Amino acid sequence: MFLAIKTDKKYTYKDYLKWPDDERWEIIDGVAYNMSPAPSIRHQIIVGNFYTLLNLKLKGKSCRVFIAPTDVVLSEYDVVQPDILVVCDKKKITKANISGAPDIAI
Repeated sequence: MFLAIKTDKKYTYKDYLKWPDDERWEIIDGVAYNMSPAPSIRHQIIVGNFYTLLNLKLKGKSCRVFIAPTDVVLSEYDVVQPDILVVCDKKKITKANISGAPDIAI
């Protein structure tokens, strides 16, 4: 369940960077959403299977596969952490995050 808890203002990526690392948040249109705690074992197995299949399929290609928690900064007011994402444009991959929309998000 996703709860919009931090709702007293429009939050930005700069705000997000100040929040505790042991909490999972996403920001959509400036509204902060408290994400679910650690996923179930079944969820992790499924994510692992998708990651493995995508990684094998894209071997030797310019695309990279990432798993959560990887910050995807879509705008100043939109930051998400998809379970799995594929980025083919190397310019979007920074040391801190993915800057812009991934090619695939799961």
